[in-house]
Amino acid sequence: MVKVGEYEVPEGLYFSDDFEWIKVEGEKVRMGISDYAQKQLREIVYIELPEEGTELIQNEPYGTLESVKAVSDLISALSGTIEKVNTEIQSDPELLNTDPFGKGWLILLKPSNLEEEQKKLMNFDKAVEWHKNQG
Repeated sequence: MVKVGEYEVPEGLYFSDDFEWIKVEGEKVRMGISDYAQKQLREIVYIELPEEGTELIQNEPYGTLESVKAVSDLISALSGTIEKVNTEIQSDPELLNTDPFGKGWLILLKPSNLEEEQKKLMNFDKAVEWHKNQG
């Protein structure tokens, strides 16, 4: 884990331009929002996620986050089928602020085209550079 300014960027994850992280776990992928995103939104008070079995398309909205500051769409970092939704964050959305890379994960996805779509994401080094440019 490195800190870029006030933002944490963990190693071993990929990042999208839409402030999501992905962690490859065998044939599945865990997704969540970045530290940058949760700090920009500030206090997250509500999250709406689709049901398990929902098909997601890379770069398309699939849910919403509501904070005291704004309502934001969640944009999928990858295409695939949702295998599991983190129901704990729906009842305790503050986990997105307190532990965005741990208990604050959003969904577990079975990706449909991981190898190709992963090329469009930022690896750790690119993510560090991207965070440096967010000033």
